[in-house]
Amino acid sequence: MNGQIDAALADLLPGVVRRLGIEATDVDVADLVNARITGASVVVTPAAVATVVPLSAASATTTRNGRRAVTDIVRQADDRLVVIAGPCSIHDPVAAVEYAGFIAGMRKRHGDDLEILMRTYTEKPRTEVDWKGFAYDPFLDGSSRISVGLVATRMLMCRITALGVPVAAEPLNALTPQYVNGLVTYNGVGARNVTDQTARERVSGFSSVIGFKNSPEGSIEAAIQAVRTARAPHEFLGVDQHGVSAQLSTTGNDTGHVILRGDKRGPNYSAAHIADTKRKLSQRGLPEVVVVDASHGNSQKNHLRQIDVVRDLAAQMAAGERAIRGVMVESNLVAGRQDLDSRHPEALEYGKSVTDACVDPGTTEGMLAELAEAVRERRCVRRDQSARGTEPTDSLQ
Repeated sequence: MNGQIDAALADLLPGVVRRLGIEATDVDVADLVNARITGASVVVTPAAVATVVPLSAASATTTRNGRRAVTDIVRQADDRLVVIAGPCSIHDPVAAVEYAGFIAGMRKRHGDDLEILMRTYTEKPRTEVDWKGFAYDPFLDGSSRISVGLVATRMLMCRITALGVPVAAEPLNALTPQYVNGLVTYNGVGARNVTDQTARERVSGFSSVIGFKNSPEGSIEAAIQAVRTARAPHEFLGVDQHGVSAQLSTTGNDTGHVILRGDKRGPNYSAAHIADTKRKLSQRGLPEVVVVDASHGNSQKNHLRQIDVVRDLAAQMAAGERAIRGVMVESNLVAGRQDLDSRHPEALEYGKSVTDACVDPGTTEGMLAELAEAVRERRCVRRDQSARGTEPTDSLQ
């Protein structure tokens, strides 16, 4: 297709140049254009991938129901809690499907109190240089077979959603979300991208629920600015399902909210931090909606500290705190983490993270039970307040 376009332009351009009176020149621009590009390979288009890997009826139902449920929880039309649990990053699709089976079981057990999504991150933001994720290097060996990674990512999300498990992802650029259209229930904009205006505008048109993490330096204001930006309509340059540049017009995404993930200086999940975030949101005319990431800065990179974070959040909810609408947990089949050796990826231990350390299913099961109990206690508090006529008024806009 690109070749046909180039050929058509070559035929038409001379006539256009003459009509506009532009002087024809033959300038060597070899040192001015693509001076540091060593190769350019054609990548399969989102439309082609969707044709080869179509959305099944089961997957469509999972995503549709998942988005509706999470949206209702964010808007407090549903008093349950969203929990996003799963590997820090996906690197082994077989292990990911096995983990999805665990999440499916937890959804059945705790469905009355929790809406559990699986974390299926196949793109990894990097502070410097490292493995960029399954979508970019699916063979884990530095071969960077991106077309394979994009197709495999869609296949994996189709498989997981077909099990009835909604998925969450982190979009890092304008192109990759097109490849999983219709499959993602929740998109979290990461700490490194939260100040990127183009990222804020992009998600204003997402069909999924969206959240914004505080910046790596701990700025909650950056996340609030992102929420306000994403809730507004925008016009920007993007790409369509054929990978062609297009002007995109959006309605704005009113599901946007803040995700507290801590920073290098310490955590930000305490009752005081939640109260401060609520105050800042209210001052900006935004709903008092908070999701807390139990990992990253809040665990200070110690995966076992997630247990303490969840316990603290559960206590806050049990005492009646209603702003906490979601919790994120990094969890995998095997606890801990391991280094990835791109020369010998076959030597990796099955089910263990190659990025941040995770807790195991048994630990995750305990945390989910604790959060479910907290939701039930929060309901009791609300019923008591309603009976006494002392129920607080929520900032819902």
